[in-house]
Amino acid sequence: MLRRRVASFGHAFRGVASALGSEVHLRFHAAAAAAIGLGFYLRITRLEWALVALAIGAVWSAELLNTAVEALTDLVSPEYHALAGKAKDVAAGAVLVVAAGALVVGLLVFGPPLWSLWGW
Repeated sequence: MLRRRVASFGHAFRGVASALGSEVHLRFHAAAAAAIGLGFYLRITRLEWALVALAIGAVWSAELLNTAVEALTDLVSPEYHALAGKAKDVAAGAVLVVAAGALVVGLLVFGPPLWSLWGW
């Protein structure tokens, strides 16, 4: 039982590594995780850390699920099909919605301290 659980973590890490290697958007989201460094620099509160962590986790999760939907859709529908296209579009739309929410979180958490730091 323990061996299976450990193996499942290995599968999950391989999945993330595979997606990072093949998905340009996921690499962009990885770079956006630089917000962590900014959080240390600005000394954000625990609540703000929680919001930033949830936002980053949500975007990464959405992007990984989008990658899975695209791969599975390509497998079951190698030829163009309207429903396959719709599935891909909806999955990509989910990423867009979550990324927009993360942007709002970033602006609310990092905006005020950056604006006062820059004297705005």
